Amino acid sequence: MIMTDIKRVVEQVSRDKGIDREILIKALEEALKSAARKKFGSTVDIEVQYNDEQGEIEVFQFKEVVENVTEPDLQITIEEGLALDPECEAGDSLGVKMDTATFGRIAAQSAKQVIIQKMKDAEKDAVYTNFIDRKGEIINGIFQRMDRSDIIVNLGQTEGILSVRDQIPRENYRRGDRIRAYISDVKLETRGPQIILSRAHPDFLIQLFKTEVPEISEGIVSIMGAVREPGSRAKISVSSSDHDIDPVGACVGMKGSRVQNVVQELKGEKIDIIPWHIDQAKYVCNALAPAEISRVIIDEEHKSMEVIVPDEFLSVAIGKRGQNVRLASKLTGWNLDVLSESRYSEAMQVGYDSLVELPDVSIGLADALYEKGFFSVEELSMASIEDLTQVRDVDEEEAQRLINIAKVQLENPPAAEEESEETEDTDKETSESAETSAAEKQEESEKTPDAEDTTTSEESEDADASGESEDTETGEEV
Repeated sequence: MIMTDIKRVVEQVSRDKGIDREILIKALEEALKSAARKKFGSTVDIEVQYNDEQGEIEVFQFKEVVENVTEPDLQITIEEGLALDPECEAGDSLGVKMDTATFGRIAAQSAKQVIIQKMKDAEKDAVYTNFIDRKGEIINGIFQRMDRSDIIVNLGQTEGILSVRDQIPRENYRRGDRIRAYISDVKLETRGPQIILSRAHPDFLIQLFKTEVPEISEGIVSIMGAVREPGSRAKISVSSSDHDIDPVGACVGMKGSRVQNVVQELKGEKIDIIPWHIDQAKYVCNALAPAEISRVIIDEEHKSMEVIVPDEFLSVAIGKRGQNVRLASKLTGWNLDVLSESRYSEAMQVGYDSLVELPDVSIGLADALYEKGFFSVEELSMASIEDLTQVRDVDEEEAQRLINIAKVQLENPPAAEEESEETEDTDKETSESAETSAAEKQEESEKTPDAEDTTTSEESEDADASGESEDTETGEEV
């Protein structure tokens, strides 16, 4: 089949659709092969080749050279073979060029369907190949429509999906608005590639800073971590490989110009830029800024920290609805428990008192345990013998004894039992006293009913007399 403009069509479609030229040529070859088989049957040996120099797609039917032809579609005689190739012999396979004009309308329609399908598949593959390499980048698109609560974004070659969970809360868009989003995932599905976009992903914040801060792109400043509560607040930690460059100052920019550009893109989201530190305790203190930290108690086994702050900085360290400490915990990877100094001192005093109240534990021994980090009976009961032998004047036997009495104290707290018994005795005595008093009053009332009546009558007469006297005096004054 000679197509004078086939080369031009292939190049134009390849350029407009972003499809590889070889894929288009292969689709045309398969389409013509399908058309030939539709016309001559599936048993014929067909081969299709594209001649790039002449812009021609040639279809050849191969037949075997035999002496006696039994299958005309697959065989030719030696005489016919010699007419095509003077050097042919029996058993050779010769290709005969076919006239594609004889394929017919049905075969041509079949070829058209094959070409259309191959074009669609090739276009999907081209889109997927293009965007899979851009995963993790920021892309610009145009708001196209709403699909329930999801936003469909026009990306040019295809559409992207910005689901409701990947949107910044309280953001509103109208048709035609520009949307800047992060490509979080690219999925190849049966209906085509799905481009998943996000504006709530922490990496979106990181990519925005990479765009605004040249030092990050150059590798001088590194972003060590980022966490967000989209639309509200974010924390990002940075470090510098050059001691002369302040990583926080580089991200903030002159008069805050760099960070303000990021804040505007995130619709006013507050951003805390903190310096990363190799010392995890110092890193946590930086993450909780602007709160001042008094001391930090580290539990590496459970990867947790108790952070003690002055009473006036407790609300600042915790933040609104616990937001500050929650973001700091996510950023550092440590479980943080923030306590005020007064509450911490009270808890430590209660723990120390519990050590002193242990049987056969002197104040000196309690102080020694306290200095080694055993601040309460609970911690003492969970200690090991090896740890307790580090305390002065405590050997293995004494360590085992301390652990045992601590466990007994936790299982049977004597103070609670004594208070309970005292409370019961007090309630019993009060009840008995109340019953005795009620009985005595009843007996007295039964013995002197007349006296009470007399007294009441006399009091009433005195009251009447007094009332008359008062009325008289008042009348005189008036």
